[in-house]
Amino acid sequence: MSENDFKKKLSPEQYHIMRERGTEKPFTGKFWNEHGGGMYRCAACDSKLFSSDAKFDSGTGWPSFSEPADLKNVEFREDLSYGMKRIEVLCKKCGSHLGHVFEDLPPGRQAVLGKNARRYCINSCALKLEKNKRSIEQNK
Repeated sequence: MSENDFKKKLSPEQYHIMRERGTEKPFTGKFWNEHGGGMYRCAACDSKLFSSDAKFDSGTGWPSFSEPADLKNVEFREDLSYGMKRIEVLCKKCGSHLGHVFEDLPPGRQAVLGKNARRYCINSCALKLEKNKRSIEQNK
């Protein structure tokens, strides 16, 4: 997709976050407190990114996941912006910024998932949720 295509497809907020590497304010995104089951996909290209099975409440105000649905669909880049050293998470298919990954899982979550699990802190507006059948039926 060209940048013009992204501008047509995405809202101004999505474009800023996904293409200009912005971030949404904590506790404002539509998925930070979402508890339904399903697959979180890239809002720009529809790639499968994170399963709701890996989602947890990190207390940060952004959707947090312990692992991607498929590592082939994400890529990582060092981010030295704002005087910090972080690892940026991008959609591998379209190159859109999704958020960052950190090694600070809560201790209880670390014990369950193992020492190699991480906290993927992802912007809600970079995602769309494809709810599974059980979640759709529960919302009726």
